[in-house]
Amino acid sequence: MPEMLVGMEQEDVDIPSRRVLITGATGLLGRAVFKEFRENNWNAVGCGYRRAQPRFEQINLLDSIAVHDIIHDFQPHVIVHCAAERRPDVVESQPDAASQLNVAASANLAKEAAGVGAFLIYISTDYVFDGTSPPYKETDVPNPLNLYGKTKLEGEKAVLENNEGAAVLRIPVLYGEVERLEESAVTVMFDKVQFSNKSANMDHWQQRFPTNVKDVAAVCRQLAEKRMMDPSVKGTFHWSGNEQMTKYEMACAIADAFNLPSSHLRPITDSPVVGALRPRNAQLDCSKLEMLGIGQRTPFRAGIKESLWPFLIDKRWRQTVFH
Repeated sequence: MPEMLVGMEQEDVDIPSRRVLITGATGLLGRAVFKEFRENNWNAVGCGYRRAQPRFEQINLLDSIAVHDIIHDFQPHVIVHCAAERRPDVVESQPDAASQLNVAASANLAKEAAGVGAFLIYISTDYVFDGTSPPYKETDVPNPLNLYGKTKLEGEKAVLENNEGAAVLRIPVLYGEVERLEESAVTVMFDKVQFSNKSANMDHWQQRFPTNVKDVAAVCRQLAEKRMMDPSVKGTFHWSGNEQMTKYEMACAIADAFNLPSSHLRPITDSPVVGALRPRNAQLDCSKLEMLGIGQRTPFRAGIKESLWPFLIDKRWRQTVFH
């Protein structure tokens, strides 16, 4: 009997035969994607740039030779391309750099993926739509309002032109286990919620669908595994949480989850005048993936509690939150 157990333990150390390469693996989404694949018996390699070492390969995606080399050395079956400049206001202020990363690097990655027969999943955004007639299906005509949406849409086109077997996955505003609160447009509100001694204006105009990165990661893996069995799985897909909330409503839900007051939060119902234009409601219709049996949704309250728990300032609340 003991001999058999030894043999079984040996099995576990085999490196899984399915290989996935994740770009932007140091970012909020990339970390979750890396973890999801690794925990489901894939051999995952992550690459990043500024925050890469020691855990991930350091690759500048604008260096086409470095990109070629890692793809040819590792020979991935799947590449999940999470890396992007995703801050709309930064894209407006640095359009050339943003276009290099969001468009040129994506086109090159698509070519390299095609060269080794890898299935590329390009992560895109609900901001390709103008938000005037939701919900949006994959077949609806995009009309991005800001430069971020435009560069991501150009990235989609570049990917599909250079790799006809690739997939585009459009997703909305993300949150999850952050390293810093600023990493997500959802978690960044936590300080305003916690400092209840000063009133805070919160957008109550734009309709959002906060989506947990763990759920997006699960969708990427399910899509990859479905594709391994069925080559017709390609093209454009949508995934999103299904709870509609403005930032004001998210902030109130966060306060509620931690038993914190929310009376200092002020809903602002006018459309914002500063920064890049935002779509009013770019709700994504996710039925195409659902029909494939793909999907996962974490309820917002559960997901946000898990994400923000380490950033709770007043530790006395911990008693009331969890007991």
